Amino acid sequence: MPTMEPEIEVTSAPEADAAPSKWVQYTRAFVGLFLRDLHVLRREKFPFLIRVCMNPLLFLFVFTYIMPHMSGGPALNPAAQMAGANFSTVLLPGLMAVAIMFSGIAAVALPLAQEFGITREIDDRVMCPLPVAAVAIEKIVFSAVQSVFAAAFVFPLAYYVPATPVYAHVNSWPFLIAVVALASLTAGALGLVIGTSVKPHQISLIFGTVVMPITFLGCVYYPWSMLDKMPWLQRAILINPIVYMSEGLRAALTPALPHMDPVLIVGMLVFFLALLTLIGVKGFLRRVIG
Repeated sequence: MPTMEPEIEVTSAPEADAAPSKWVQYTRAFVGLFLRDLHVLRREKFPFLIRVCMNPLLFLFVFTYIMPHMSGGPALNPAAQMAGANFSTVLLPGLMAVAIMFSGIAAVALPLAQEFGITREIDDRVMCPLPVAAVAIEKIVFSAVQSVFAAAFVFPLAYYVPATPVYAHVNSWPFLIAVVALASLTAGALGLVIGTSVKPHQISLIFGTVVMPITFLGCVYYPWSMLDKMPWLQRAILINPIVYMSEGLRAALTPALPHMDPVLIVGMLVFFLALLTLIGVKGFLRRVIG
């Protein structure tokens, strides 16, 4: 008589934990890429400080320290004569805007010139588990962090170096934070546009033919309202994003000076950020895939 074999109950192994969603993976990859760039910046902090501080420091030392101490005082300084005793106060937000712009552009455009060069180092970066567009966005965000640090470094220089007193007062900290954040992101987006639309060997030419002119026509050394005697120029420079950075910082730090409407400033910074990001990301995708 055949023996009955005991039935063996087969139980399934515990189900493995569900794999993290793609958005969690993207977030981890984005943060990892950001921390990698931050580690590289920490090793190059001295060149970064030199790049950020040298130009504003020299400008401040010559125009707001040396010339006021010379015989004749402000009369020898056309810029100081134009702005009167408030020239140092006018320069504070303007030089912070310049630091944000130069740092943002240099943090994106210059590395891209190397990464899109013969070595094609960009290929290693886009192999991380991120959409290619997100790699471009990470560059903008990382450059914005550098721009914020640049503005923080320039502020004490522009406040304490001038021989004449600087009158700064913050009426709204949220507005100041919003302007600095939007300006920093916009500078990085502009750097992405330049870095993806210009050949690597032409980057240095762009700084002389594009960056410098838009800086001097960006209301850095004078309020926008002072151009009312030249209405054609006053309207023409409204296409310059640095105008809204300078005017925004002027409205946030030196509200006693004439400045644009804060709502207009924030709106235009958001507009330029969206426009430049769109153009820059499209250019990045074209350069990587092409």
